[in-house]
Amino acid sequence: MELFTTNNIWMMICTALVFFMHLGFAFLEIGLTRQKNTINILFKNIFIITVGLLLYYLVGFNLMYPGEFNGFIGFSGFGLEAPLTESGTLDLTYNEGYTYWTDFLFQGMFAATAATIVSGAVAERIKIGPFMIFTVLYVGLVYPIAGSWKWGGGFLDKLGFYDFAGSTLVHSVGGWAALVAVCLLGARIGKFKDGKIQAIPGHNIPIATAGVLILWLGWFGFNGGSVLSADPELTSLTLVTTCLAAASGGVFSAITSTIMFKNLDLTMFLNGILGGLVGITAGADVMSPIDAIVIGAISGVIIVFAVSFIDKLKLDDPVGAIAVHLVCGIWGTLAVGIFGFKPLTNDAGEFLNADGNVVASTLDAANALSFLPQLYGVLAYAAICLVSSFLIIFTLKKTVGIRVSELEELEGLDAYEHGMDAYPDFRLNEH
Repeated sequence: MELFTTNNIWMMICTALVFFMHLGFAFLEIGLTRQKNTINILFKNIFIITVGLLLYYLVGFNLMYPGEFNGFIGFSGFGLEAPLTESGTLDLTYNEGYTYWTDFLFQGMFAATAATIVSGAVAERIKIGPFMIFTVLYVGLVYPIAGSWKWGGGFLDKLGFYDFAGSTLVHSVGGWAALVAVCLLGARIGKFKDGKIQAIPGHNIPIATAGVLILWLGWFGFNGGSVLSADPELTSLTLVTTCLAAASGGVFSAITSTIMFKNLDLTMFLNGILGGLVGITAGADVMSPIDAIVIGAISGVIIVFAVSFIDKLKLDDPVGAIAVHLVCGIWGTLAVGIFGFKPLTNDAGEFLNADGNVVASTLDAANALSFLPQLYGVLAYAAICLVSSFLIIFTLKKTVGIRVSELEELEGLDAYEHGMDAYPDFRLNEH
């Protein structure tokens, strides 16, 4: 009972840390955009977490964890129904590491993250109403169905696909939708002039920096909580690989951007940290420290080239969400099949080779994490996310419209969408 209590407390702490990440996302998005849109960004982020939790209670949790189902879609009913003992108390045999309520709340904190990723990519020119509709549909339906394919015991889980904490299930799910939204929405006014890329600097880099450090802290809960217990060995390893990947991603992103652009770009440094975190998330529990450093380093390099490539395609992503969450999410997922090693064992804990025979050590055991299942997972999530997000956003575009008017964009969404100003005493970066 003491161990159970310890595990459950750790899971609740991790839940709080993942909740705190939403402040990090808000700070990052605010800092990398212009001040005239600050209220709009804050409103979107608050809407995402509040409505996301309610939707996850109503349908999401039971879509994502439907129990026995066909492997593609299942639903075990509306709302929550905690398992009870004959005496009417909460059945603590639900899971050896946490209660039913803790399970719901921890997973619910993940659910809203996908829409938060999209929020940053479409910042400064999307109508608030259509974005809210998109959030309801994507968080309420698409994310939990996609999540059930792996974490709910669906067909990808049966194929051997592995995603420890969500490089694909959370980050790429948001990243694919962000890519579709940016394509359909178009670039901000002034971003591309005469075929040249124009920098639109964010108004508060200190806040953006604080956002990244908050997100890094929150990742202790994101990855550490995904162990689903307070197991000292696995939890501590997970936190070490997470931090090493973040540090490596930041350093190598800074080095690469300095070589390419001849300046010490803090924003690229920050996104490199996030890229390292996203990259390690799929396999944080099965990587060695050196593997984590390599994965983070490659993530950092990828960030620089991805941001540059996205700009060349004339896709306007104010916060670099596509590069960080989609591209590094794909890389991290595939990296599990390259670096990850999880030996096959029988019920007795003995190591098995590919033929199912008992062997003496992990060196002789079969690798349960192979490349092809990881690739299948990436492709499957690309399919569901691209199709679903396109149908939602394209329908909104053709019916109610998704982009604010030119005047509204130039004057700022705060004034037109909300009738408020985050900084009433001064106005900078008007256009």
